[in-house]
Amino acid sequence: MNAIDPIAHRADVARAAAENVPSPCISVCRMSEAGGWCEGCFRTLDEIGRWSRMSDADKRAIWALIEQRAAAESTTTPASP
Repeated sequence: MNAIDPIAHRADVARAAAENVPSPCISVCRMSEAGGWCEGCFRTLDEIGRWSRMSDADKRAIWALIEQRAAAESTTTPASP
């Protein structure tokens, strides 16, 4: 399993939610200097701060960005042995 598999699964769950799109937070709250987003959920500080006020459509759009960021991260970070 690569690093994006759990994110992809959680994104599928978020897309399937008719309402109350789940938060991507996994309680790994550490901002990446290189990416500018949380190393746990791949959201920016702005996205984290606005999450509870976002519409479900906006949350799904953030989930799409999360998948892109995680995929980019997995191609630039060497896999652990």
